[in-house]
Amino acid sequence: MKIEKYIKDKQNKYKVVIDSEEYVLYDDVIIKYNLLLKKEIDANTFKEILELNDELTSYYDSIKYINRKLRSKKEVEEYLKKKGITAKVIDSTIKRLIATNYLNDDIYFKAYINDQINLTNNGPRKILKNLINLGFEENQIKEKLDEIDNNIWLEKIGRYIEKKISVNHNSSSNMLKMKIVNDLVNLGYDKESVTSLLNNYEINDEDVLIKEYNKVKKSLEKKYCGKELNQKIKEKLYRKGFKISSLEDVVYEE
Repeated sequence: MKIEKYIKDKQNKYKVVIDSEEYVLYDDVIIKYNLLLKKEIDANTFKEILELNDELTSYYDSIKYINRKLRSKKEVEEYLKKKGITAKVIDSTIKRLIATNYLNDDIYFKAYINDQINLTNNGPRKILKNLINLGFEENQIKEKLDEIDNNIWLEKIGRYIEKKISVNHNSSSNMLKMKIVNDLVNLGYDKESVTSLLNNYEINDEDVLIKEYNKVKKSLEKKYCGKELNQKIKEKLYRKGFKISSLEDVVYEE
């Protein structure tokens, strides 16, 4: 097989024309097979060249992928599968990445849990599920999560509750509490712990009630008036979660 032309390409690559076909090869391949000094190669050598080039492509693409964000072994494997890399090349790539410490599941595991605690609202159950999806063993994850002081989770729940109460503008206290519980359960917290902590908070929804009353009244007074209007307002506000006792103070008979 005749080597006809070399063109230096970007990112440590060469464009090499062999038997009128152009191939993009890494300089590692060029150096290993001393191609700059050869005019011809045999079919077996050409096959080895392409195999090594595929391995290098897989390896360097994986490094770029990892450099954008820390990755688990499973993430890299799935990334390479989507790129159509063969199982054999993926296996050799993973081994090389581990050997060069680009892949280190122990570091990833600890960093992931630390980031989830400090940078997200996620609770232990969601973190457990996410890590299982990332290829880690359930027992290993539970063991690590059990080491975390329960007060850390309670503080996260508390901060979430306080934030939601402070920005509430249109939900009754009942509706808001239901939403907060559902949100935190979906975020991976135990419902009993959330409910217990939430019961310590007093939510004054008087301003919200007045605002909703005015909004509902404006929409209904085009169709109703007098006692019927008041009754319709009460019904709608009740469906929004406001207490009957609170409605009696705001909605009065005309």
